[in-house]
Amino acid sequence: MCSLVCRMSTDGVRMKIKKEELFSIPNLLSYFRILLIPCFVYLYLSATKESEFIAAAMILIISGLTDLLDGKIARKFNMITEMGKALDPLADKLTQAAVAICLTFEIKYFFIIVIIMVIKESFMLFANIISMKLYKRKLGGAEWFGKVTTAIVYLVMFLLIIMPNMEQQNQTWITLGLGIILVSTGVLYIPVFRKLFKDEYEYVHPKFLK
Repeated sequence: MCSLVCRMSTDGVRMKIKKEELFSIPNLLSYFRILLIPCFVYLYLSATKESEFIAAAMILIISGLTDLLDGKIARKFNMITEMGKALDPLADKLTQAAVAICLTFEIKYFFIIVIIMVIKESFMLFANIISMKLYKRKLGGAEWFGKVTTAIVYLVMFLLIIMPNMEQQNQTWITLGLGIILVSTGVLYIPVFRKLFKDEYEYVHPKFLK
């Protein structure tokens, strides 16, 4: 067995990370997704022709497919680790943030989506921190509606990328719709955290992702 390579401490709880966890297939796929981020940013911000915007969108598709793949591999071959549980959503959030920020340069009012994302993720982060500090509990993973929202976010951003000449009015309506969905998802997490604080929470992995 590989030796221990590092330890992280949180409130006196030590999490051991071993070499086989660092280089497991699911985690390698997460590293790959993170490396795709600067590739997308460069392709999108330098794009001037429709084919170049499509090339940037293909990067997003590859990232999404590897996201699905790493989760399925981890569950099927029992490669779920604490590091993977942190690394996978980190790659998701970094990708979403990078794409959303890039879109603010091209899509009017899309900065509102970035603001909503920051507020929503900050709420999720601080609620988890409070739960860990006070009750030593945290969410087991994204709820089904969180997974659906993530898929919608990627779909909307993909459409806006491959259709750079879409009429501004349509872009505005799409942006408004996405904003409503993100706010609704944040609100739906409030009772989930309430159950977590009361120790009535039990995570159930979304069946459609098994």
